[in-house]
Amino acid sequence: MVMGLRRPSAARRPPLPGADPGETAAGAARIGNWALALWIVLLTVAVVLLDALSGNDLPLIPLTVVLPALASVFCTVRQTAAVAVWVTLVVVGSRIASTGPFWDVVSLIGFTALASALGVVACAARIRHAVQVARLRSAVVALQRQILRPLPVTTRQVRAHGLYEPMEEDRFVGGDIYEVVQSPHGTRVIIGDVQGKGLPAIGAGFAALGAFREAAVREPELTAVADSVEDAVVRHNAFSAETGETERFVTALLLGFDGGDRVQAVNCGHLPPRLLHEGAASVVTLHRTSVPLGMADLSAEARAAEWLRFPPGAALLVYTDGVTEARDATGVFYPFDERLGRWVGDEPDQVLDALQRDLQQFSGGVRRDDVAVLVLSRPPDGETATASLGNAATNDTHTTK
Repeated sequence: MVMGLRRPSAARRPPLPGADPGETAAGAARIGNWALALWIVLLTVAVVLLDALSGNDLPLIPLTVVLPALASVFCTVRQTAAVAVWVTLVVVGSRIASTGPFWDVVSLIGFTALASALGVVACAARIRHAVQVARLRSAVVALQRQILRPLPVTTRQVRAHGLYEPMEEDRFVGGDIYEVVQSPHGTRVIIGDVQGKGLPAIGAGFAALGAFREAAVREPELTAVADSVEDAVVRHNAFSAETGETERFVTALLLGFDGGDRVQAVNCGHLPPRLLHEGAASVVTLHRTSVPLGMADLSAEARAAEWLRFPPGAALLVYTDGVTEARDATGVFYPFDERLGRWVGDEPDQVLDALQRDLQQFSGGVRRDDVAVLVLSRPPDGETATASLGNAATNDTHTTK
């Protein structure tokens, strides 16, 4: 099941086989040919009429040179070239019929031709840059999808369903991370959000993710796992400072499942989870919240673990602020707890489907941050971890778009 938002195509005609959707959208026209022709003709007629009424004292025909410039912002190169040719023909036709000095007519025609050509060149440069950004954006999102584990994942202690939707807008790409690791000490889970956006944020997130994967298996204590991730983020920040990049911190929630009715948690400045149990969704209060990863030097207190309720039949929902900070057109924040209560009795994948659709509808399809959500429950009886983890790399139920 693919649990990603479907984005409407920028053009009605399907892209060519093998074409990248981002590149196709980057080069697509924002206005149709017929609408463009109608507006150009109307504006041209208006300028010509005003020029005729104003007489030779105030020639207005030169104002048509702005049309190719406007077209270069919204149209394709072909459309902009058509507008440029149209404007040049209009100016030539109007000036040939005039009785003005010869060199004035020639200079106006030459200026119009030059301005029109510059509009076409500007349009080509805009589309070239947009395509380059689309390629970079697609590469970044593909990298995120490959490094983050496909879901659902089943271990001996927990089954994790998830929803992950990265931002796909160049510098606004976020750094949400998650991971589920089966270890000799139980199942360890992390969900985190890197401060800031763009490639540097993704780099810090991957540093934290790699450290967690190693420490989750190696360290017997969950607090030691958090300390190892802290060290990795600090080292990454030190390297970033040497290369002139901004240092980052990571808010994260680490969970440890041992198969019992309680879950161990180390909260590093992250949002509290929700417990879905007996038809109700409740906020899990975290009493030992520490500073985000990468900022331990600012706190005199060591990170501490606490135990959370995880009764049979319950599920824990953990998420990043891309959910709670989603807004509608008026700026109102998404009513997360109110909406979540409607789906408590559903299966985990149904909860995620409903949450995704509701976020899409509430925000009008406009997202300002990555969205990462995990629903953690006990695995079904008889389901083993080996089959799920062994097929994780080729799992068709990847939750990204």
